[in-house]
Amino acid sequence: MAGTKSLTQKQEEFCLAYIETGNATEAYRRSYDASRMNSASVNRKAKELLDNVKIAARIAELRAPVVERAQITLEQHLADLKALRDKAEREGKFGPAIQAEIARGKASGLYVDKVDLGLPAGGSLLRVEFVEATKPEKGAAQNERD
Repeated sequence: MAGTKSLTQKQEEFCLAYIETGNATEAYRRSYDASRMNSASVNRKAKELLDNVKIAARIAELRAPVVERAQITLEQHLADLKALRDKAEREGKFGPAIQAEIARGKASGLYVDKVDLGLPAGGSLLRVEFVEATKPEKGAAQNERD
């Protein structure tokens, strides 16, 4: 808790609430009196706090053990899958061995599911275009109801 010495009590409360909720605006509301503030002001103040170097360092400090535990969990998961793969291979069960190895690759991020968005080679897509493209057509929705 070395980072708490340079923060005010409210700033520390903000950091803890941010870690808990993952939402800076909600963390601000929990830590400061925002009852007379409009949403834009709360959002702006929350952003200012996140941009504060000392607060950012404290949030990183609070997150470090969580990240470390998650990494250990991934390492253990990969080791368990490797043991299952090795056992299946020793028993001549190559299908399950291959499946275990594929699961290890997916857990490690080696496999990426690709989605064809129907773009020309080198084309780009704005988020708005993607949302519009994924909405069902009005005529199609009407036909389904008929």
